[in-house]
Formats: sequence, structure tokens, C-alpha cells
Amino acid sequence: MLHMNESKTTIEEPKRTGLLIWLIVSQFFAICSLAFWAVSATMSLMSFDAGITIAAWAVVIVVWSYPLFPIGMSIASWIAYKRRKNRLAAILSGMPLVPPVVFFILSMFIFSS
Repeated sequence: MLHMNESKTTIEEPKRTGLLIWLIVSQFFAICSLAFWAVSATMSLMSFDAGITIAAWAVVIVVWSYPLFPIGMSIASWIAYKRRKNRLAAILSGMPLVPPVVFFILSMFIFSS
């Protein structure tokens, strides 16, 4: 919407309150997933009980590198928000929720039988 001031024409930006709420809520859940990660990271060290193997190292490296994903996506989503790339910010902010949701769904199938 254009507003005519005395000598300036300004463009009113749409409000991004919903996006801001989504960024905060999704990143809160991403932080909560790190609590479960701490337990998994501790337990992943037990993969060395059978000996030091490439598979054991792979499990430990994958599990211990998980926090880089939500932290990186959070930083990227706030950068996109600042640059007014709203859709990208929303997608990047939701990406850290995918692994915990997939893990939960898979565990439901595995433990239900």
C-alpha cells in the first residue's frame, strides 16, 4: 500500500508476526531435541563396546555431529528473515524438526511390533 507523505512515497511492508512466531517456536523445539540428543550421544559411545570399527566410528560421528544441523539452520533462517526472504526463513527454521519427527515415526513402527 502506498502512502503519500509531503515529499516521500513509502511502501508499507506486510507484517511478519506469524513468521516470527514460527521461527521462535520451531527453534524452541529444535533446542528441546538437543536434550534427547545428549542421551543418544552418551549412548552412542557404547558402539565401541564390540571393538573399534569403522561402523562404530560412523555411528559416533553422525550422532555427535547432529547439533551442527539445528544450529546451522537456525543461523541461516535468521539471516533469511533479516533479508526478508520469508519463505526460505520458514523452511530453514522447520528443517531441524525433520530428523526428530522421522525418528519418532520410525520408532513407532519398530516398537509397535
